[in-house]
Amino acid sequence: MRSEAMVAAVARDRCRILADLLVLTKPRVVLMVVLVTMVGYYLGLGGQADYRVVLHLLVGTMLAAGGTLALNQYGERDVDARMERTRARPLPDGRLAPVEALAFGTVLAVAGLVQLAAGVTVWAAAVTACTTVLYLFAYTPLKLRTPLATLVGAVPGALPPVTGWVAASGELGLGAWVLFGILFLWQVPHTLAIARLYRDDYAQAGVRVLPVVDDGGHSTERQIVVGSLGLLAVSLLPTLIGLTGSVYFIGALAAGTVLATLAARQALAPSSAGARRMLLGSLLYLSVVLALLASDKAGPS
Repeated sequence: MRSEAMVAAVARDRCRILADLLVLTKPRVVLMVVLVTMVGYYLGLGGQADYRVVLHLLVGTMLAAGGTLALNQYGERDVDARMERTRARPLPDGRLAPVEALAFGTVLAVAGLVQLAAGVTVWAAAVTACTTVLYLFAYTPLKLRTPLATLVGAVPGALPPVTGWVAASGELGLGAWVLFGILFLWQVPHTLAIARLYRDDYAQAGVRVLPVVDDGGHSTERQIVVGSLGLLAVSLLPTLIGLTGSVYFIGALAAGTVLATLAARQALAPSSAGARRMLLGSLLYLSVVLALLASDKAGPS
């Protein structure tokens, strides 16, 4: 009986560790990264998809993204311990040792890059490596120093569709930069809405997001509006450069207008409820735009 109890306890412990390691990878974020990468791949295709490459792209992207996010939690474990919304994560809560997270994240990230280099292209692996390096060694440390970290972090956040495009076409075309621009600008209102919602938490942890250093909030709300308007303009470019059709144009125009309206309302009457609407609106916007990009790709001229 004692032996059976010990075996059961070990099994439960292993399951808990596996579950905590999975939490380190932020599966929902990884899913979004995979989706935008595959949209970039589809739009960059000039012919039929190579499903062997698609499989390598999927697996490599999942591994590299999950590893990067795990390493990010390793690097921010002390900051997470000071924030109410993150202190229950596996590292600040003590359920995993830092060395476990470091080893796990490193193995995943390296495996993902190797997968991309061997199964897709060296260029796809190079873009993903840039994403990892910028996220871990530029964005993460800058969060404690300057609000500009948000813009720095938007660069690696906008690179996944570029990886997909390069994997499909083998080059950095105009379409790749347009997709980069859409994802880059989308992150401005999205991340500022999050920062606005959790301003006190960030302040307590010493994270210098814009709402923390912007006492009156005017600059924060202004940048949310500017980012939303810029996003509205850039999101129309896929049709203007012949990448998508008119259905995408109309849908992107409508979705962008709604998001800009939410931003304007928040600027005129700032509130936590308005910031939450802005956050939810930005998530819905991205879902709509990605679906339109995938469903209304322009055919060969």
